[in-house]
Amino acid sequence: MLKGTRIGLRARHEDDLPILRTELFNDVANSVRADDQPWRPVSPDAKGAAADEEVEEDRVPFSVVELEGGTLIGVASLWDIDTHNRYAHVGISLLPSARGKGYGTDVVATLCQYAFVVRSLHRLQVETLADNDAMLRAAERNGFVREGVLKSSAWVMGEFVDEVILGLLVGDWKKR
Repeated sequence: MLKGTRIGLRARHEDDLPILRTELFNDVANSVRADDQPWRPVSPDAKGAAADEEVEEDRVPFSVVELEGGTLIGVASLWDIDTHNRYAHVGISLLPSARGKGYGTDVVATLCQYAFVVRSLHRLQVETLADNDAMLRAAERNGFVREGVLKSSAWVMGEFVDEVILGLLVGDWKKR
C-alpha cells in the first residue's frame, strides 16, 4: 500500500466493488462529471463494470482508504500512461461521505509520489471541469499549474462546460 498522510492507495479488493457501485458509480450527478462516457446504472453485483477495472499497461487503478481504520473512501488512478514520453493523467473520485475533508489533496500527493518516484514519470496532468473547485484546490496545493482551458469541451447533464488543464513536472515537484 502507498501511504499518504491520512490515506492509503491500495489494490482494488472484491469487497470494495459493491460499495463503489452503490455509493460512487451510481451517483449520477457526480459520475457524469468524472467520466467521459455516458452514465449507465451499475448493479451492486454486476460483472465487468467500471469498478472492476484491471491494471493495464496504460492505467493503474487504486482504492483509496483511510489509514486509520482502513475505511474505503474512493478511487484514484493514473491513466493514459505514456511510457515513452513519461507522462500520465491523474484521476480521483471520493465517496460523498469523504468529500470536503481534505482527503483529495493527500490522494493527489500520494499519486505524485507514485508517479514520479516509483514510475519515473516526467509529467502529470489533470483535466477537470472548471467548476470542480475541490480538484482544482487539491491539484494546485500539490504544485500543479493551470495551463489552459478547453472551452465547452465536456457534455455534462445537458450542457457543454469548460475543462481546466493543469500540469506538474517532476523537477517542479522535487523543488517543493
